[in-house]
Amino acid sequence: MLDFVRNNRRLMLLLLLVLVFPSFVFFGVESYSRFMDSSQDVAKVGDRTITAQDVDNVLREQSERMRQMLGNAYDPRQFEGPEARQAVVDQLVLQRVIANEVERQHLTVSNERLYETINGIPAIAQLPRKADGSVDDKAYLELLAAQGMTPEQFDARLRYDLAQQQLGQSVGATAIMPKSLLDRLIAVRDQQRQVQPLVINAAAFAAKVNADEAALKGWYEQHKQRFAVPEQARVEYVVLSADALAAGITVTPEQLKSYYDSNASRFGTEEQRRASHILISAPKDAPKAERDAARQKAEGLLQAVRQQPDTFADVARKQSQDPGSAQQGGDLGFMGRGALVKPFEDAMFSLKDGQISDLVETDYGFHIIKLTGIQPAQTRPLEAVRGELEKELRHQLAVKQFNEQADAFGNLVYEQADSLKPAAERFKLTVQTADNVTRTPNPALGAANPVNNEKVLAALFSDDSLRNKRNTEAIQVAPETLVAARMVEHRPASVQPFEAVREQVRTAYVAEQAAQLAQKDGEARLKALREGGAAEGFGAEVTVSRRAAGNLPPKAVEAILRADAAKLPAVVGVDLGAQGYGIYRITKVTQPPAANPAERQAEAGQLAQLAGQAELEAFYQSLKARSEVEMLKPAAQPAGDAQEGGETQGQAG
Repeated sequence: MLDFVRNNRRLMLLLLLVLVFPSFVFFGVESYSRFMDSSQDVAKVGDRTITAQDVDNVLREQSERMRQMLGNAYDPRQFEGPEARQAVVDQLVLQRVIANEVERQHLTVSNERLYETINGIPAIAQLPRKADGSVDDKAYLELLAAQGMTPEQFDARLRYDLAQQQLGQSVGATAIMPKSLLDRLIAVRDQQRQVQPLVINAAAFAAKVNADEAALKGWYEQHKQRFAVPEQARVEYVVLSADALAAGITVTPEQLKSYYDSNASRFGTEEQRRASHILISAPKDAPKAERDAARQKAEGLLQAVRQQPDTFADVARKQSQDPGSAQQGGDLGFMGRGALVKPFEDAMFSLKDGQISDLVETDYGFHIIKLTGIQPAQTRPLEAVRGELEKELRHQLAVKQFNEQADAFGNLVYEQADSLKPAAERFKLTVQTADNVTRTPNPALGAANPVNNEKVLAALFSDDSLRNKRNTEAIQVAPETLVAARMVEHRPASVQPFEAVREQVRTAYVAEQAAQLAQKDGEARLKALREGGAAEGFGAEVTVSRRAAGNLPPKAVEAILRADAAKLPAVVGVDLGAQGYGIYRITKVTQPPAANPAERQAEAGQLAQLAGQAELEAFYQSLKARSEVEMLKPAAQPAGDAQEGGETQGQAG
């Protein structure tokens, strides 16, 4: 075949042209028209649209952020499905609505507020500092570059976020919690009621239920769906993954040594030096007389600390004009090269431990530097990092091997679609099986099972797979992980026959009838009590409040606290379902002592905050109502699938 291609190059080029050109015409133009097509829009806020691609981008960012946080515990399925996409659409609509309002009201923040916020961000607060205490420019730029932003972009985004917060804070601050309402809410929350319970258990009536065959069959016919078995399948699958390949890779000592040598910089630390300094401020653009005066003062201090080196820290605290280090006796901590301005750095790295420098002039003024510590450059030996490097190198080799095998794996499961064994034998994989597989992820299979993936399930339950039981394509379910599966046995949804579930039907029927008898008996007792009957059979008193349920069922607590307690004792009845029926006798209502002023103030603050959140939510809803929000289509499909899905439906119809 290859010889034919070599010997007939012109013929093959002509054939490729015939095949490729029509594909470009149809698929290229279709892709371009889809790009220009507004049918991908899922929502519109005023004159701004939200596209399916916008939703995809947010989901991708959220998924990646969660993956970095959770590592191996991350489950990507939480970002799949129509619910997740609709939540993102709602989020984007709210952002657009708020953005429009911010622009309409011309809200902004001052430079002072912006810089204060930037300096308060923990990642920025931990950056190295210059001699004057300001953030090192190089480190700041590198931090922003790692996030894909320039300082101008970061400032603009943060300024915009602060303006949006300003809008929310101004609305939330308008919420008012009147003292009378506050007192009433706290009183209702803290009220305690003494209750005697009497539970009429359903189990006591089971023996009175007549569960004959006719009754059971009649109940079964009314509740058939309770015994429905969903569509299920037994499947085979193989997994090609870098993690599995890594287990079979042996790293040789030569490979490990070479990898260590090429990454030696990762395991080394540069020389670090610790210094203290005294700064006499004199900006470079200050008048000459001012700089001369600063120099003269600095020279006097230099003579003093050289005569008495032990007083350096005290002099720095009293005389240094560096606000960032003066209170620490001038201490700047350990630093490597590149953290300080060059004249200061050159002087610091020329000193011996404990030595005091001559005057060092920078753009900030005149410095006196004392070297207080040296940490020599160090490199961790290979033996100290062997385990870490072996694991890392094994993974890299496995990823390389995976990338080399992925295409061949995908081709083989497609070309020999009647069995997974050829792929398993060639790539030394195990053909695994899974039963009770359903169209949607089955929790019983576990989230880690690669078959329990929506993409794999969609392929397994496709018409072709069900009809021909062919291999699915190789589906990527995680980075460097491919799965191919095939249907072995398909079991359509069905209802179990009465004979197969007779005992389950009997148990359910008896429990239901017993609960009804218990309820009937309980309601009769409740009526008698309300008409003046004797209060017999009640248990010991229990204290119930909205903070403490007293081990009573939630339905019972709700009914007890809602009951009219103007006249005591009062009784209330509650249907407890399968448990039976509960009667509760309220004998006493008490109000605990008022909280101390500090607790009361804290509670008032919490309730005011809740009121503010309610006000803010109402404000957002009102913004949506007047912002011409239009939902153009459900956001159930990713951008790339929307049109294909529509075409499929059209053909099926």
